[in-house]
Amino acid sequence: MHPVNPNITRTFAPPVMEARRWLQGVDFPPDRPLINVSQAAPVEPPPDGLRRAIAEAALERPEAHLYGPVLGNTELREAVAAEFSGAYGGAVRPEQVAITQGCNQAFCAAISTLAGAGDEIILPTPWYFNHKMWLDMQGVVTRPLVCEEDMLPDPDRAAKLITPRSRAIVLVTPNNPSGAEYPAELVAAFFELAQRHGLALILDETYRDFDSRTGPPHDLLTRPDWDETVIQLYSFSKAYRLTGHRVGAMIASQARMAEIEKFLDTVAISTSQLGQIGALWGMRNLRGWLAGERDEILARRAASVEAISGLPAWRLKSAGAYFAWIEHPFDISSADLAPRMVAEIGVLALPGTMFVPGTDSSGARHLRIAFANVNRVGIAELAERLDNFVA
Repeated sequence: MHPVNPNITRTFAPPVMEARRWLQGVDFPPDRPLINVSQAAPVEPPPDGLRRAIAEAALERPEAHLYGPVLGNTELREAVAAEFSGAYGGAVRPEQVAITQGCNQAFCAAISTLAGAGDEIILPTPWYFNHKMWLDMQGVVTRPLVCEEDMLPDPDRAAKLITPRSRAIVLVTPNNPSGAEYPAELVAAFFELAQRHGLALILDETYRDFDSRTGPPHDLLTRPDWDETVIQLYSFSKAYRLTGHRVGAMIASQARMAEIEKFLDTVAISTSQLGQIGALWGMRNLRGWLAGERDEILARRAASVEAISGLPAWRLKSAGAYFAWIEHPFDISSADLAPRMVAEIGVLALPGTMFVPGTDSSGARHLRIAFANVNRVGIAELAERLDNFVA
């Protein structure tokens, strides 16, 4: 076999792809169809108007098939700057915005400008597994920050993890996988911690459109020189069902954008033109529709909380946006439990072991439930199957 980068082999296989393999050879009878709560990506296409805008651009706009600016199309960068300025009560300039091939690429770009092999990133656990995979592949050391029982990270505990090699703290809110919404004062405390130590605070807000709170979820963008500390990430995939078009965004200092441009030019040159056109059309035309989507997700969250909280043997730890983090009652690891649930009760969920280090025993006791693609009838059926399951 030809040589393989040991940093690539050291990290784990993509968890969602691994879970899909559990479906092979399993039959799901008509009276007990598969309930798939393993992934949060929208399963329906964008609204008709957005699809038509993309189709018309493909037919009528020659530039839609060419390279664009590496940091993103000017109109979309302006729209993102205006949206975040208004939503957070701060001042974001278009020059502080980059458009990326999905939010995962935004994270990769941010890390690549911050850390090299041997440097350290503080990452709360349970973590979003693609974040951990990228750090592994770059030879960057992950310093796990174990969340408290309420699924919130503790700034004081984070402070004890800071070393001379520390480069950034990562927060995901609303959180993937736990769904926890981080209070504004907690986000502020992490900002102040990062600022004191000269670290970056990477704030992944992929699910901000489905936050249950009204008003700004934090005040960081109103603070003087916020861009010297904050790197804020966003995804259009969940808001406008554009997962296949790969459009994300990053907000950071203009000085950092010069470094981000180097990374993006090397790995993708420019983000999909059709995806950017669709994202911009969505921002301009789908505000009311997106509010309805948010209401539906919040209703599914409420249904999930009610249904799972009613199970005497299972424990709901947190829920929000697309996810619930639940503790199972069995004396086996979730890594063994999850495949059995597929075969025995027709439920595909991800085990907690996919979201924590191998040395963290909490992963064995938990499962992530992604409820965004399951209606309220399906959520009730999910709870019934869990209640009747005997492991």
